Amino acid sequence: MSERATARRKRGDRASASRGGESKVVTLKVVAEHLGLSPATVSLVLNRSPAAGSIPAETQERVFAAASELNYRPNYMARSLRSRRSFSVGVLVPEISEPYAGEVMSGIEVRLLETGYHYLVASHRRSNASVLHEYLDLMRDRAVEGMIVVGGELHEHPAMPAVVVSGHVPLEGVTNVVIDHDRAAALVLGHLRELGHERIAFFKGQPSSADTQDRWRAIAAVAGALGLTLDPRLIVQLSGEPTLATFAPADGYEEGYTFARTLLDRGAEFTALFSWDDVAAIGAIRAFLDAGLRVPGDVSVVGFDDIQSAAYHNPTLTTVRQPLREMGTLAARLILERIESGGERQHEPFVRVDPQLIVRGSTAAAPPQGKAK
Repeated sequence: MSERATARRKRGDRASASRGGESKVVTLKVVAEHLGLSPATVSLVLNRSPAAGSIPAETQERVFAAASELNYRPNYMARSLRSRRSFSVGVLVPEISEPYAGEVMSGIEVRLLETGYHYLVASHRRSNASVLHEYLDLMRDRAVEGMIVVGGELHEHPAMPAVVVSGHVPLEGVTNVVIDHDRAAALVLGHLRELGHERIAFFKGQPSSADTQDRWRAIAAVAGALGLTLDPRLIVQLSGEPTLATFAPADGYEEGYTFARTLLDRGAEFTALFSWDDVAAIGAIRAFLDAGLRVPGDVSVVGFDDIQSAAYHNPTLTTVRQPLREMGTLAARLILERIESGGERQHEPFVRVDPQLIVRGSTAAAPPQGKAK
């Protein structure tokens, strides 16, 4: 038997033994010998190292196929001890059960897991700056290599690579992934203006939200350019200050319902509502319907975020689509680039993503009588 045939037989025997359930651990070296490659090459591919970019795609596919065939499981503890790295990222979200946070988190999760990183997740519950940095300290004590903060605001550098989703504070060493609020305001107010709406009510965001100030600035600027008046009687600021003991996902719907009733009780005429988010918008629609108003016949409603339920609510919700999952994926990619470069990779303080207006059944032409109250 030739040497090449003998080698193939040995590799086949190892694969068969692995599939047969033998207790022998399949190591990186076994995978490398099975493929006739060096352990270093196999390691670069399986660990998705940036250096693997120089390895042909066909070879990388062979490595992943062989790892699956041989049931290879990397020893992350050994990997961490050898490299003195944790290969983990900390993620802070406002509240894990929030639709907004869930969408962003899904994008983060996919990107981290496909690159061999673990993550630790905790809820900052829109806490103030001092409490938020306590969470950061806890994450750092658990040896994470970088941080992703969703819906919060950093005011001090966390002493590690960091990316903030919906952050607005320029900070050395921190990248903010943000939606283009000027574009979003132009899309919504332009849409309502074309439908004949001039008396528009607004739900402003919570004072604790990083996006609130920037989005309201954009709304005011676009409204002025379109000749729309911002009537203080038609502006309500959401509180949205949940506590650890009382927060529930339904709170946002209830708050939207309550503040829609507040708008109606003030008696000021309006024909449309631009809500801070989809959850409050859906709560407001329920309040309008309970008050005997038709949506969109008497009052049009626009949300923000395009959460999954927006397309299935009755009426279906017109909203601004934030590409939340893509923003999460982008945040994960940026933090991994910073980590893998040892913090030396240049970064932009702000990375803006484009919104999209999704027109559905909750907006229509302004009613002839021009009022909803």
